[in-house]
Amino acid sequence: MEVILAKTAGFCFGVKRAVDLVYEQLGKGEPIYTYGSIIHNESVVEDLEKRGVRVVESVEELAGLKKGTVIIRSHGVSKEIYDGLMNSGMKIVDATCPFVKRIHDTVERESKAGAQIIIIGDDGHPEVEGTKGWCATPAVVVGKKEDVEAFFSGNIVKKSSGNAVKLCIVSQTTYNYTKFQEFVEIFSKKGYDGIVVNTICNATEERQTEAAKIAGMVDAMVVIGGRTSSNSKKLYEICSRKCGNTVFIRTLDDLKLDLKGNARKIGITAGASTPNNIIEEVQNYVRINF
Repeated sequence: MEVILAKTAGFCFGVKRAVDLVYEQLGKGEPIYTYGSIIHNESVVEDLEKRGVRVVESVEELAGLKKGTVIIRSHGVSKEIYDGLMNSGMKIVDATCPFVKRIHDTVERESKAGAQIIIIGDDGHPEVEGTKGWCATPAVVVGKKEDVEAFFSGNIVKKSSGNAVKLCIVSQTTYNYTKFQEFVEIFSKKGYDGIVVNTICNATEERQTEAAKIAGMVDAMVVIGGRTSSNSKKLYEICSRKCGNTVFIRTLDDLKLDLKGNARKIGITAGASTPNNIIEEVQNYVRINF
């Protein structure tokens, strides 16, 4: 049995930076909190909890704290929450991914200039919620074709042919690149004026491209990621289209592969928030047992 492990599997730059920042605070003798789960991986969050790191989920909860360090999650937060943290009297460590910060700067600048912000992504995802919170005017989130249709039928903005309202289209950093292109093309064909900023990070594009390529050449595909990890779920969707025998697991304990007698190749990839030790454990198990 040949096992093909994606070269791009595992922590991306932003996730590694965020996790490292939390571990650097350990042992300093003061309480440590993260505003929201630092990354979308249960194993990492559980390990940090064992080491005394507590997750804070709201400004109200933050107000009850007396001292310590609060670390802003990699997904970022809204401007309101950010300002509240900075004025809280607590020590603040900002672990927001720099690529997410770039989106915040873009939507804040363009919305103040009068543009209607369109965020292509998953409404309710922490990164999207944070980005919405940096817009000077309400943003519109588009995550599926139905949302695009609702945008046009709702006549939210006028076309450039009269009383033009410029659009500024950005994306969640971990969104499906193919879908992003598809939605941008629809807006373009409708004749709306504006700018498109491809804010899907390079690591996401590379990971999705490699995952699709591997899934197209194997008999079974394993995608490793947290249950709430958006980019891991996108990898599963992409791989499932290329390989019918694709499984999504959090850890080795979840692995159940149904291999036919003629199966010769197994592919493995992992989301940007999956630790290397979990990837190695799954890879070693597959190599030995299949």
